[in-house]
Amino acid sequence: MVDTDLRIIRTKESIREALIHLIEEKGFEAITVKDITTKARINRGTFYAHYQDKYDLMTKCQEEIMFDLANIVKMNFANLKEEEYELNVPSTTPLTISIALFKYLNENRKFMRAVSGPKGDLSFQTKLKEFMWNTLFVRKEFPLIKQENLLVPSEYLIAYTASAHIGVIQQWLNGDGKETPEEMAHILSTITVKGPFTAAGLKS
Repeated sequence: MVDTDLRIIRTKESIREALIHLIEEKGFEAITVKDITTKARINRGTFYAHYQDKYDLMTKCQEEIMFDLANIVKMNFANLKEEEYELNVPSTTPLTISIALFKYLNENRKFMRAVSGPKGDLSFQTKLKEFMWNTLFVRKEFPLIKQENLLVPSEYLIAYTASAHIGVIQQWLNGDGKETPEEMAHILSTITVKGPFTAAGLKS
């Protein structure tokens, strides 16, 4: 049973690696199942034992990423005490979460770079933006942003905040990764909390 499970894990890893290489090589839309099975060195029957088609493969890979990201947020928010939130006591939770998320993104850099890039699945960016807004900012427990405190319509704040975060993440993923996850968490925190003008040294 253990051998079988390990074999399945290795097979899925091979398929995922093949998907990443093929996206970078020719773009997701041009990829065929035959391309994937050839690259992963498996037969079509093995592929179809796990996925319906390339779209199902992409969806399942994305769902796995989103599930892991949500768990990281959930585990870190579990450490935030309700009394601290109610009293607006400064908390290191957001920064801790940001560091954990960047560490995870770094571990999955190849996949994230491929799938979120111009040759990947453009809808994934939308999913990431929705995840970031709903999970980080307006979650049911301890939301960082309360609807009643908004100074602008929420849809515009969502668009600005989520797009800015995704932009910073993509810039880092597409680079050589010289900044550590800890450094990136502080960079993103500075831009988010202080604002782009202050971060640029244009405003005290």
